[in-house]
Amino acid sequence: MTLVHGHLVLASDTRVTEYHDPMPALPASVRLALWTTLSWQGNCSSADALSRSLPDVDHVSGDLDRLTLWRDLGERALLVALPRPGDTTQVPRTTSAALAHAVDAGECVFVASIGGLLVPTLSHYGSAGDVGLRIDWIAYDCAPTPRHRLEMLDLRTIERTLLASVTQHTAHFEAGGGAPWDAQHREAADNAISRAVWGLPDQTPDRAARVIAAAARISALVDSAGDGTVPARGPIDAADAHHREHLLRSLAADADVALGEATNVAVMTMAGWRPA
Repeated sequence: MTLVHGHLVLASDTRVTEYHDPMPALPASVRLALWTTLSWQGNCSSADALSRSLPDVDHVSGDLDRLTLWRDLGERALLVALPRPGDTTQVPRTTSAALAHAVDAGECVFVASIGGLLVPTLSHYGSAGDVGLRIDWIAYDCAPTPRHRLEMLDLRTIERTLLASVTQHTAHFEAGGGAPWDAQHREAADNAISRAVWGLPDQTPDRAARVIAAAARISALVDSAGDGTVPARGPIDAADAHHREHLLRSLAADADVALGEATNVAVMTMAGWRPA
């Protein structure tokens, strides 16, 4: 995906094999869902799946024994939800404490048949110049999710909806004086798209990987635009700034929905729930 004259354009995905970053390039839950599902099909060990899904994390702990328990109880797909304040529709019905934790984290993984959540907490440790990243996972109970609700997801629809959102938001940005990102922001997002697809299993269906990368790049552009840089077109007033902030939050929300749904389509394909 590239940005031409302020407009986002999808392009073919690019996979890279090496990158080092102090924060995960994708939500930890996205890669954990994909790699764990792959391991549950017998393609790699549970330990290998965990190390491959979180290679850029220095310390991982918590209730990860649930992954083995869920596998032994017959689960074959580890799904992901990326909730936001005001939108928790992707998260299975659970306790208020679990939901609050998931919203605060912005992510979680769950199993559909017997019900169960794992929510991560990311933190840093160490001293200046030697900072490590750790993730602690906490398990919660949740209601089972009917499989047919998940199988209704359609990758073409997900991609088309994401593109429509990009087109609509770009038009609104242009009407207000241009996109709130410049060449430096676009370069940062271009780097982020490589980070986004680094670490995905090779077995991730190509189209799903493309949508995952596209959604991740949109999120990267939104994040980079949040530093308050004014577009080259000139200064904006407080009302315009508030409107742009609203548009950025809306675009980020749509990107998160697409990222979560595309990941779950890939998971269901890898688990054999639907044809490749």
